[in-house]
Amino acid sequence: MKKIFLSVLIHVMGIVLLVSSPFADEAAHKGNTGSVSGQLLIKGNGPLSGGTVFFFNEISGPPPTATKYWRVPTHAFKLDEEGRFKAVLPEGKYYMGASKKLSGETLGPPLDGDFFFISEDDKGNPDLHTIMQFKPLDLGVISKATPFRRESLVTKGVTLFEGIIRNEKGNPVEGMLVFAFSTPTMVGRPLFVSERSDKDGKYLLRLSGGGSYYLRARADYGGGPPAADQAMGVYNNGKPVSIKTGEAMKGIDIKVSKIGVAEGAR
Repeated sequence: MKKIFLSVLIHVMGIVLLVSSPFADEAAHKGNTGSVSGQLLIKGNGPLSGGTVFFFNEISGPPPTATKYWRVPTHAFKLDEEGRFKAVLPEGKYYMGASKKLSGETLGPPLDGDFFFISEDDKGNPDLHTIMQFKPLDLGVISKATPFRRESLVTKGVTLFEGIIRNEKGNPVEGMLVFAFSTPTMVGRPLFVSERSDKDGKYLLRLSGGGSYYLRARADYGGGPPAADQAMGVYNNGKPVSIKTGEAMKGIDIKVSKIGVAEGAR
């Protein structure tokens, strides 16, 4: 009975996570805020129209990268038809990136052919942009988005979890995302996210380095509770899994279930 209650509680906390999703307009954020604006272009091919610009708070996680892992953005904003944006953010220092996904999705790791870039300096290090109240930051025109290629992914020395996502009947589930959290409640913003699981239910979640992580599988990023026909699950009944930097751990399988059905793990 206690195990069922714990599973339901974890499930409910997951719903809270999505209600408090950071992927929304931040104009109404309370506290000291500043603004940043600019125009993003595809290199040599016009505006990144309809794409998404991302901001990653420096203190919330490691610098973003597309070749080693995918850090979940702190804030995300849609670009207009001219690739322009104006974002209101809490004061602080932020990394920036942008993408336009061929699938039509807003978030997630870039896939082959998606237009993508991370704002970098001349040495290839992610730029830090300082957001201050009463000092609007204009980044001007940035023409750096290029088609992403999977061959650019780092394959050696990468820290990652790998496993299979299955439903209550033991069948593999395609199209699921796996999120890594640093706290056991799994409430708030996750640190990292995988690509979607394939037809065999296989997922691969890249991390910036070793540590203890709490894993949750879900079909979307959301902005509210999952639909009744969507599945969700956590690894090992919400217990953490530890990994060393540069280690690739296999067999980190996750069981998912529909809303209203107790969820579990391996």
